[in-house]
Amino acid sequence: MIVGCVDSRVPPELVFDQGLGDLLCTRTAGQVLDEAVLASVQYGVEELRIPLVLVLGHERCGAVAATLEHVRTGAPVPGHLSLLVDEITPSARRTRALPGDWAEHTMTAHTAWVRDAIRADPAFHGAHVAAARLDLGTGLVSLLP
Repeated sequence: MIVGCVDSRVPPELVFDQGLGDLLCTRTAGQVLDEAVLASVQYGVEELRIPLVLVLGHERCGAVAATLEHVRTGAPVPGHLSLLVDEITPSARRTRALPGDWAEHTMTAHTAWVRDAIRADPAFHGAHVAAARLDLGTGLVSLLP
């Protein structure tokens, strides 16, 4: 099972060289969690007995970029986009002072947070939950610590 981003550059079936129907995927902008995503993951783990949930983040994520812009400027977030910004903002704030690429640090921290949130939920104790980062330039997927 893949919990990934809606970005058209990150289709899990192509990333992992799988056919349609080989992976159960949920995709939201910035792999943000909500009740529908959590219910879908639980369906995969409990009903389909999927043993692995992989949270897949990627470089140059638009949801992360939008969040960073909001954190920088304090501008109001319109409509439903507040769900994305509200969930990614804690990772942006935690990584702001780190040297290097703030967007990369935020994406990595947020991806790890999503992994940890799924791991901590008793509904998913039947599965191994991991996090990874996709390099858009090379197509290389690296597991996050």
